[in-house]
Amino acid sequence: MAEPRRSAATDRGDLDGVRMLVVEARFYDDIADALLAGATRALEEVGADFERVSVPGSLEVPPAIAIAIEAAERAGRPYEGVVALGCVIRGDTIHFEIVSTESARALMDLSVARGLPIGNGILTVDNDAQAWTRARAEEADKGGDAARAALALVRLKRRLGAR
Repeated sequence: MAEPRRSAATDRGDLDGVRMLVVEARFYDDIADALLAGATRALEEVGADFERVSVPGSLEVPPAIAIAIEAAERAGRPYEGVVALGCVIRGDTIHFEIVSTESARALMDLSVARGLPIGNGILTVDNDAQAWTRARAEEADKGGDAARAALALVRLKRRLGAR
């Protein structure tokens, strides 16, 4: 197994007490497991407190994030960042374009409108082989990359004193 990627986003120091949300689409269970393993490893490396929510598919990820962050804020335990995980594999219809484009658009809309760090780990690929290459931690580790991206934005937000 390859050594996990390390960057400024995996240093613990300025991420003390970070609370994260992981929302995973389970449409492709095995790929979802691989993405989740990478994200979990990256979050655990910095000692993040995180909760996981599962949804059926990638289009359900953005609304689940919106619901969860609102509930967490009402409970007085807001999330500082989110990791979105899923996989969309091209098929014979335009469904791929709709799901990949709309899930990415909704994640960006949520992130910008709310100032919410979101790491987008929703794979958009042509076939199973591409999905596995990107999902496996010992290869591209896109689940871990999404977590590290969200953590880097949390770090930036904290450093700049943004709410």
